[in-house]
Amino acid sequence: MTQPTADTQNAAGKDAAGKNAAGRGIVGRIVPLAAIAAALALFFALGLHQYFSLETLRENREALNGWVAARPLLAVGVFVLVYAAAVAISFPGASILTIFGGFLFGLWPGVPAIVIAATLGATVIFLVARTALGDILQKRASGFVKRMEAGFREDELSYMFLLRIIPVFPFWAINIAAGLIGVKLKNFLIGTLFGIIPGSFVYASIGNAAGAAFDAGEDVSLTGVLTQPAILLPIIGLAALAALPILLKRVNKRAAALGGDA
Repeated sequence: MTQPTADTQNAAGKDAAGKNAAGRGIVGRIVPLAAIAAALALFFALGLHQYFSLETLRENREALNGWVAARPLLAVGVFVLVYAAAVAISFPGASILTIFGGFLFGLWPGVPAIVIAATLGATVIFLVARTALGDILQKRASGFVKRMEAGFREDELSYMFLLRIIPVFPFWAINIAAGLIGVKLKNFLIGTLFGIIPGSFVYASIGNAAGAAFDAGEDVSLTGVLTQPAILLPIIGLAALAALPILLKRVNKRAAALGGDA
């Protein structure tokens, strides 16, 4: 019987080591995604989502205001962490949390805290989606991911800014899709940070006025807020500015194609 040579044994050892390293790499990429999925499932299993409501805010407003007044810095820090964590696990309740921020802290420092927290949480799930099998899923993109892909290919920063200003897709869906498509981190951060400011200001303003509405026995409603002309028209203007670079690129491509055909 032919005995394996030293070179053969070394090659076999390298192959085995390579397979083990690849296996550990895949596990390492899946673990963050599995942890986020488990956190979201636990969040609903414990019924924590029930506390993210306007009714909860109404019933606990005095205690919350007292806590903020006694420990303002701690309150802002806890709010940012809770908001960022909720966004990171893709809990679809950002608008309610934004109202909470406006109610607790007013427009200042409420809006900056909201924007920072939302951007942090969005970046976490974006990075997880990009690293956890993102290169594989990108090739098989479908649904909302596929619908966003063409826009990102045109101009990442402008399209990200546009998606944040006009919520055509859910906030959490944009975070995941951008990661799977491979959007640059810099463009994701800038587009998110500045794109969510208008909407954050609107919802924080509702929260800022919620206390007076509660005291008067009135309801606080989100229905139709973003369709009011005084709010909608400035947002449309910002959206048009964000879409302009994308449109110009398309016009230039068509002009170049026509020129080449000629």
